Amino acid sequence: MTTRQGRPAARPARSRARRSTRTALVAIAAVVALTLTGCVTWFIPAKTTQTSTPVAEQVAADLQPFYSQVLKWQSCASGKQCATAKAPLDWKKPSAGEIELALIRQTAKGTKQGSLLVNPGGPGGSGYDFVRDSVDYATDSTLQQHFDVVGFDPRGVGHSTAVKCYDAKQMDEYLYGITPGTRGSDEWIAENTTVSKDFGAACSTNTGSLLEHVDTVSAARDLDLLRAVLGDKKLDYLGYSYGTYLGAVYADLYPGKTGRLVLDGALDPAASNFDVTKVQAEGFESALRAYLKDCLAQKDCPFSGSVDDSMKTIGDLLSSVERSPIRNSDGRELGANTLVTAIIYPLYDATAWSYLSDMFTSVMKGSASTAFSLADAYNNRQSDGTYGDNSTEAFMAINCLDYTYDADPATMRAQAAQLAKDAPVIGPYMSYGDIGCANWPYTSTVERAPIAAKGSAPILVVGTTNDPATPYVWAKNLAGELENGHLLTYKGEGHTAYNKSNSCVNDAVDEFLVKGTIPEDGKTC
Repeated sequence: MTTRQGRPAARPARSRARRSTRTALVAIAAVVALTLTGCVTWFIPAKTTQTSTPVAEQVAADLQPFYSQVLKWQSCASGKQCATAKAPLDWKKPSAGEIELALIRQTAKGTKQGSLLVNPGGPGGSGYDFVRDSVDYATDSTLQQHFDVVGFDPRGVGHSTAVKCYDAKQMDEYLYGITPGTRGSDEWIAENTTVSKDFGAACSTNTGSLLEHVDTVSAARDLDLLRAVLGDKKLDYLGYSYGTYLGAVYADLYPGKTGRLVLDGALDPAASNFDVTKVQAEGFESALRAYLKDCLAQKDCPFSGSVDDSMKTIGDLLSSVERSPIRNSDGRELGANTLVTAIIYPLYDATAWSYLSDMFTSVMKGSASTAFSLADAYNNRQSDGTYGDNSTEAFMAINCLDYTYDADPATMRAQAAQLAKDAPVIGPYMSYGDIGCANWPYTSTVERAPIAAKGSAPILVVGTTNDPATPYVWAKNLAGELENGHLLTYKGEGHTAYNKSNSCVNDAVDEFLVKGTIPEDGKTC
């Protein structure tokens, strides 16, 4: 299994580091800000109601009640507006029940040309929270001038009808618990199998029938419904990381309804589960080496010698906490899986590398506190031990339906050996990820394949050359697979590029979304 496009294998051997959301580094900054200020006061205006008029759509009779619904927007969250849409629980049986989809929007500050739906990634990332808390990180002033910026939580996520599995104490054990036995041994696999079965059973019991219908194809159909009820004839969309896959699936299902789609930090729809894991492991290994090259040029770097020497030191550190976890003040133990989570999190953005140095310094001194702070931020675990969202549950539920899995011990051991060869430091802790979803209550029937989206409007794919979570090769692959795909390259570090790299990228994306101008072939920023 892969990352939350980046989560390493926690106790249930989940190797996909999941938070591909662009809120990742915002969260790190927020920890610092809240430590300094203590609290935040929100101004909540009196509620007023507006409505959206749906566009006329030719759909089946049993879908008409959904496509003809009128959204009622109420003021919320510092001048923004919130609404709830209804969608079929099962798109194959629209009359079998319904779910709720949560929406939030910042209305256009200038002349509105339409709605721009934004997805931050994951899967499991909250687009609602993304726009509510970080709209200036999601979009720049140009897009905010021309579009209603709309955040939404996909089915199973956050404020929408959501996947529910464990309480906070159970989630702590699931995410941070130490698996007995040697990694990859029969004992270790058996324990992880039990943990995975228990988790899946809890998700099934606490979520109900929704759990079978949180796949990305269903979410893409929801996306078309949202487009229609917002009053837009074509979909304008900005998807980050996993959100690129959601956008590509939408374009494949509804090519004639594509407006201007930007897919930043792309997934390759044709990649198998192991392909994704392998490329991500190599991506994080590359990003870790880039961090060390920069760190070793600084006087306060916790490492010395060459990059290779430092990589060995990190590998030895991971082996050490694998054998002898470091106990934190709250009783949790820092094992290798949690330490890898703490390493991966700041690698999403080069501006956060200083946090990585602080963490390594702390762990080398025998303290687990900084590592747990980073891992907790990644998992959205709050200081009181509660969890701020259901992103872990949603991540698992969606991925388990989007890929196929093989938990045969011989296969997993062969793959683990390959990961250790290709990414010697990070790879060993991203192996055995098939265990979690191979024991899921519902079996995936998805066949991963290239997406061409024949007949679609132009689609802009943005790739960063040293993106650790969604490596550049995937952007090249997706742009090549799409019949009308166009690649924009950012030469640099970090996960995703728009509104966080340079004006060259921002201007190209803005020109495309606002005016439809396609960057010249091979454009590199």
